[in-house]
Amino acid sequence: MLQKQIQERPVHWPTLNTVIMVEDALKNMDESVISIAELKRKLPRQVNHITLMVILEYLERSNKIAVTLKGITWIENNNPNLKRAILNGVEL
Repeated sequence: MLQKQIQERPVHWPTLNTVIMVEDALKNMDESVISIAELKRKLPRQVNHITLMVILEYLERSNKIAVTLKGITWIENNNPNLKRAILNGVEL
């Protein structure tokens, strides 16, 4: 659905700095879940809504965030111990 909306409107492609800014804001947020409106208020610079949707779609596809009805949450985990446990674990 999000991809259909993006294709219908003119796309404003984000710069790398904008993607990193949104990523850092989501990674360092105090709440566990945040709405798009709250995210826009917490960003240091204004971001076009369509551009923000493109960034959020990218982050969701790369398994860094989860987008639910309640909002957006950061889910990426770079813990090397967790990665090692997953690789060496037994599948049930």
